[in-house]
Amino acid sequence: MSENFDINKVRNYLVGLQKRITTSLNAIDTTPFVVDEWHKEPHEQLQGQGITMIMEGGPVFERAGCGFSHVSGPKLPPSATAHRPELAGAPFEAMGLSLVFHPRNPYVPTVHMNVRMIVAKPEGLAPVAWFGGGMDLTPYYGFDEDAVHFHQTCKVALTPFGADLHPKFKAWCDTYFCNKHRQEQRGVGGIFFDDFSELGMDQSLAMLQSVGDAFLPAYLPIVQSRKDLAYGERERGFQLYRRGRYVEFNLVWDRGTHFGLQSGGRSESILLSMPPLVSWSYNRRDEPGSPEAMLLSHFLQPKDWV
Repeated sequence: MSENFDINKVRNYLVGLQKRITTSLNAIDTTPFVVDEWHKEPHEQLQGQGITMIMEGGPVFERAGCGFSHVSGPKLPPSATAHRPELAGAPFEAMGLSLVFHPRNPYVPTVHMNVRMIVAKPEGLAPVAWFGGGMDLTPYYGFDEDAVHFHQTCKVALTPFGADLHPKFKAWCDTYFCNKHRQEQRGVGGIFFDDFSELGMDQSLAMLQSVGDAFLPAYLPIVQSRKDLAYGERERGFQLYRRGRYVEFNLVWDRGTHFGLQSGGRSESILLSMPPLVSWSYNRRDEPGSPEAMLLSHFLQPKDWV
C-alpha cells in the first residue's frame, strides 16, 4: 500500500454515495429513511462507527437498507483471510457501503450492491490493502430486457479499466452468488470482485468508484418500469417463497455477513439485508412453462446476457 494513498478519499466517496443512493430512493418511494448513526467503543472487540439508513413499509420498497461502516479490529476474521492465510491474525481497518433493497411489487427485482476496502496491518510489515464489491440482481418474475440492461451497465462501468475485467467479474459473480446446497443461482448475477488491487491503489479505487456510480443507472430504470405492474396473491406468495432463498444465501454463504459477525460487528446493521417477510415451502414444484418455473429454467441459469 502506497504511503501517499489517502484512505479518507475512500471514506468520503462511500459516505457521498450513500447519500446519493438514499436520496434517489426517497424520490421514488417518498418514505423517509431512518438514519441510525452508531459507534463501537475502543474497549469492544471491534471499534469504529457507521451510518445505517433504512426505509421500511413504503409503497415501492417494503424494506431498503443502505449501511456505511468504518471499523478497525485487532484480528482479521477467518472469512477475510481464507485466500490470504499469510495475513491471519493481523490487525485491520475496513470500510464499506452495503445495500439490499426488497421491493413490494413481485415484478421488481431485489438488488444488492457492496463496495468496500480492507487494510491489513501485519506486525513488522507494510500494510496490505485491497478492494472488493459488486452488484447483483435477483428477480422473482424475470424479464430478459432487465437482465440485459443490468449487465450492460456493469460492463460499461468496468471496460475503461480493462477489457478482461467484466467477463472475469461476471463469472466470479455467477460462482459466488450460488446456493451451493441447492445447486441454484441466487439471481441473474451481475459482477463480483474481491482481494483486488492489481491496478495500483489509485486506479483500483477509480474502478471501485465506477462500479458504485453505476448502481443507480443499472437499477432505477428497472424499478420505474415495473413498480406499477398489477399483481395478486399468486405473485406475492411466490415472491415470499423465493425470498427464502435469499435468506439462505446470506446466512449460509455470504462472506460479508460472516465477516461482520465474526469480527464482532453490529448485528442490526449486518442483517439489514434480510427481507421483512419470507416463507418456505417443502419441495415446491411449479407447473412447467409457468412464469414461476421459468425463473429457474431460464433466468437462474448462468449465461452471457451481453
